[in-house]
Amino acid sequence: MIGKEFCVVNEQGYFFTSESVTEGHPDKVCDIISDSILDAILAQDSKARVACEAFISKNMIVVGGEITTTAKIDVEKIVKEVMYEIGYDKPSFGFDYKASTIINTVNTQSPDIASGVNLGGAGDQGLMIGFACMETPELMPLPITLAHKLAMKLTETRKKNVLPYLGPDGKTQVTVEYVDKKPKRVDAVVLSTQHTKAVLDKTGNHITKESKEEIFNTIIKPVLGELIDKNTKLYINPTGKFLFGGPAADTGLTGRKIIVDTYGGRAAHGGGAFSGKDSTKVDRSACYMARHIAKNIVAAGLADRCTVQLAYAIGMANPVSVMVDTHNFNNTSDLLLEFVVKKIFPLTPEGISNYLKLRRPIFTKTAAYGHFGRRESDFTWEKINKVSELNQAMKKLVSK
Repeated sequence: MIGKEFCVVNEQGYFFTSESVTEGHPDKVCDIISDSILDAILAQDSKARVACEAFISKNMIVVGGEITTTAKIDVEKIVKEVMYEIGYDKPSFGFDYKASTIINTVNTQSPDIASGVNLGGAGDQGLMIGFACMETPELMPLPITLAHKLAMKLTETRKKNVLPYLGPDGKTQVTVEYVDKKPKRVDAVVLSTQHTKAVLDKTGNHITKESKEEIFNTIIKPVLGELIDKNTKLYINPTGKFLFGGPAADTGLTGRKIIVDTYGGRAAHGGGAFSGKDSTKVDRSACYMARHIAKNIVAAGLADRCTVQLAYAIGMANPVSVMVDTHNFNNTSDLLLEFVVKKIFPLTPEGISNYLKLRRPIFTKTAAYGHFGRRESDFTWEKINKVSELNQAMKKLVSK
């Protein structure tokens, strides 16, 4: 059973909640900026060392971090293109990319760190977590999957101008009721979306009932379908209105939505962020590999849910520890699985980068709506390609 700090327990089961945010949320804006700069560099220099972060507030964006590369990029141009693509091209939404101030404070990688990375070692110490479960076809927890799909639908609806009053900033949250440890229904939905004054009621303090119905019928109902019932609680812009959003209303920072990026709180987290980091940074590459391993173990039928932990020391190539936890599923031997995982999967930073093809400019699309559980051709860590090999290796060990 999941700890009480993560869920509400009742007599029949428990409730679990996960959230997502749209690409116009200030923190996600910064993640996208960081990964866009990473991609621009990797397009010219696949061996670059990049740890890029961004900060945004009002009309100012600060880009910093440590970057060592032969690539020549225009940071200001990249940042403005990101803001335009997201939709911050009108003063009415609190940020106009044409009038923004961009400060570039990028430095080079510390020579003390580089000396270890140059020999194939990890770019930092830390622990990385991967997770998979049988709750969805994507082998992801249902609450975070639904929250991401709502956020994506909200953005799609805005960009296609289906509901022209929607703004770039938005947040979604889904509470799922579990019975016998299996998801049964959606108990509550929270959807907060930036909007124009066009949908305010006569008081000027709330969006109209008609606009709420439009948002439900256009966004919520198509995504959640039969998982909603007459007892599902709906909260659409629960404060009444959401005129001021994005950087005008809140600061943003790269790496501040790590639970949104991963499993929505359903699994442990090592603490490291992903965006803006090249694959020598195991915060990113080893988390991708841990997810890949966990997903293949579940897909192989060796567990209905699986947690994988990899831990590294800075400058060292091989992990200092490998842990597989199948949560007492069907008497599967976690120790045997750990042995097999070490044999089948490359676990050094260089091995992971080569195996998952992480030296390519593919990361901008990961920055919003989750790094896992998405059917994108470049998301190599989502491939299920080791099922047969895992099953054969386990059978051999068990038969001995």
